Amino acid sequence: MIRIILPSHLRNLAHVGSEVTLEVTDLKPGPATQRSVLDALEARYPMLRGTIRDHVTQRRRPFVRFFACEQDLSHEALDTPLPDPVARGTAPFLVVGAMAGG
Repeated sequence: MIRIILPSHLRNLAHVGSEVTLEVTDLKPGPATQRSVLDALEARYPMLRGTIRDHVTQRRRPFVRFFACEQDLSHEALDTPLPDPVARGTAPFLVVGAMAGG
């Protein structure tokens, strides 16, 4: 089971609580990656398509960041395997709306 924490505006859009869980069977075969987790998330909650990643390029939106195990994964390749605690469900994958301004 993969645990995903979403920012409040995406939780409201998807009508979910603070944490979303995806079964490993919802993911593509192979190791859990940002791409496989986001693909499964968007498949289960189609209203999130285009909010986290661009529709065409599938790249992360500019003011969205990804964190896991106290690491910023925002600039990692989408197909890099996620840390083991995330893949095992003992640590969450966080989707965070970045702050801007001063």
